[in-house]
Amino acid sequence: MKKLEEYVIKDGKQLRCGYTTGSCATAATAGATRALLGMECEDTVEIDTPKGIKLEIELESLRLEGGAAICSVKKDSGDDPDVTNGIEIYSKVSLREDVELNIYGGVGIGRITVDGFWGKAGSWAINQTPRNMIEREIRKLTDRGLDIEIYAPEGVEMAAKTYNRNIGIEGGISIIGTSGIVEPMSEDALKKSIYLELESIRSRGGDAVALYPGNYGERIARKLYPDTPGVKISNYIGDSLLYAYSLGFRAFRLVGHIGKFSKLALGAFNTHSKVCDMRIESFAYYLALRGELETIERISSFIATEQAVAELVGSCPELFRDMEQGCIERVKRYLKDSDIDLEVKIYSMEYGVL
Repeated sequence: MKKLEEYVIKDGKQLRCGYTTGSCATAATAGATRALLGMECEDTVEIDTPKGIKLEIELESLRLEGGAAICSVKKDSGDDPDVTNGIEIYSKVSLREDVELNIYGGVGIGRITVDGFWGKAGSWAINQTPRNMIEREIRKLTDRGLDIEIYAPEGVEMAAKTYNRNIGIEGGISIIGTSGIVEPMSEDALKKSIYLELESIRSRGGDAVALYPGNYGERIARKLYPDTPGVKISNYIGDSLLYAYSLGFRAFRLVGHIGKFSKLALGAFNTHSKVCDMRIESFAYYLALRGELETIERISSFIATEQAVAELVGSCPELFRDMEQGCIERVKRYLKDSDIDLEVKIYSMEYGVL
């Protein structure tokens, strides 16, 4: 596989970029079209990306079959931990009698289940940017009409490892990518996936949403709020709340570990430890409000929030209600709306919901 030599710096490390499923589908279509039209075919094709980077992508397979040409490309996600890395994406191209480019999905490509960001329910999960990329590359080669089937035999199984079902896509993977390039560990990409899930819930008529940073919080939220759809938001509490509010959500159920929500209780809306680490300080603040000065002195040397929980769960359980109320007050100020319907639940790995 020919690797993209484009890099970004994350956390002081040089990480290699990759290319999207949309770029794979575009390259495979370009390769198949060249073969179908009898043009010279090489082992790689060059395509332009919306990011302005030219990609030279290696063709994995290429053959003529009846009146069609079939070409495949292997997905390269670079150093990004993308579950679709290495999946083979195919394009089957055949001639039409008109001049239209008919781009559709096949086995392993998901279908949209609800109207929303992705498109109309029932249509293929091939978003507009890859469609535009395919059209631009094909129009460099021919003005003739083509039927273009994008498929990925591994996609049915692979889809179970993605968040596609959460954003209203079932039956396979999606052909996506707004830039054509995968940036490793991209915060923007992660936030966009959160936004897509929120849009999907809203498009189905949801007025309330549960938000939780991690997997354990998700399990708790499903037990506490079984009828409320939820989204895993990592550390992006503020970004997620603001976007959900902009979509029209007015009822929120926040479920989070004490390590993150102790920070939220002081008004931190990105809870990553690189951004802020004031967990024990939060305990000290809320203990001070209760006049528990001796307890502050005892916990000041603690490193982990679970240590503080073990110290306080029996002697001062009211503290956790205070923290939850602090989260509520700060979220309402953050959204500039004191009338939202908001519940906050804080849990500990040792003691469960506090």
